[in-house]
Amino acid sequence: MKTEKTVFGTMEDGTKIYLYSMENSRGMKAQVINYGAILAGLYVPDKNGNVEDVVLGYDKLEGYYDNSPNFGATIGPNANRIANASFTLDGTEYQLDANDGKNNLHSHLARGYHKQVWDAVENEDGVTFSLEGPDGDLGFPGNKKICVTYSLTEENELKIHYHGTSDKRTILNMTNHSYFNLAGHGAGEIYDHVLTLNAANYTPVVAGAIPTGEIAPVQGTPMDFTRPKRIGDEIDADFEQLKLTGGYDHNWVLDGEEGTLRHIATAEEPLSGRIMKVYTDLPGVQFYAGNFLEKEEGKEGKIYHRRYGFCLETQYYPDTANEPSFPSAVYGPDREYDTTTVFQFEA
Repeated sequence: MKTEKTVFGTMEDGTKIYLYSMENSRGMKAQVINYGAILAGLYVPDKNGNVEDVVLGYDKLEGYYDNSPNFGATIGPNANRIANASFTLDGTEYQLDANDGKNNLHSHLARGYHKQVWDAVENEDGVTFSLEGPDGDLGFPGNKKICVTYSLTEENELKIHYHGTSDKRTILNMTNHSYFNLAGHGAGEIYDHVLTLNAANYTPVVAGAIPTGEIAPVQGTPMDFTRPKRIGDEIDADFEQLKLTGGYDHNWVLDGEEGTLRHIATAEEPLSGRIMKVYTDLPGVQFYAGNFLEKEEGKEGKIYHRRYGFCLETQYYPDTANEPSFPSAVYGPDREYDTTTVFQFEA
């Protein structure tokens, strides 16, 4: 394993942003940048040995300044939605940025962790990004210290390890927001990808994509991916949950025990033969099918349109800060945030 560091761009204030390229002996390469701790490239061989970049993104740093789809981004301190842009913890109400109608999405669209410059330290098999979030930053309590480590193995695993501490009880629920297309980042719609989710249940939503609090079975609905199914087969089905979100954009309740690293998803692209297996110790995964991508100019001059990539965002459930029945994302002096997600590739 080798890691190379090169300049990716320079910000207006003169801060240099670096690209860290990790490559193993099997031809797989991952590229991350210290702006937003973003996964900017992921090069994976297909069944014939041809290597393609399978994550959507931008060629230049400037593309990531706006990055409204959040390509490759490390989202924090809280991923997904919080109803009414507020939550109450230990008797104190915390007000967040109302940036998704009346709700909060991804903490803060302009100043969330995906828009901050992280410190970076190279290590034996990858790079560790770190930052500090002061008490009250973005509306969240506690002085927070956050680390995200990307590493690449000889087993074609991209591992993402998150660690966080806070001197006050707070919400920590981070994720990686990469959009995958296993045929290549500019290959078009992802309908032919075959997806399996090890999840017998999901969390239904109301308008605005806020969960109702219910844990509902997927059986007998278009939400059932317990057996391999083309993403395109039922994405536009006459089903209220899909109409509310323009297609798949929901949290699946993962089978197995929270805190145990387990296989939770498999995606396969039939033409290339690329297979991606996802492992996590978290309780949920947001499967988003890129329903709102629209004429986004990405790498190599490619234009990304609706459903050109899909996300599998491992996480705590949306609005868990306001839903006592959901697994708790409250961390603080007596509970450190420590979680791992693995994307493993084969062909």
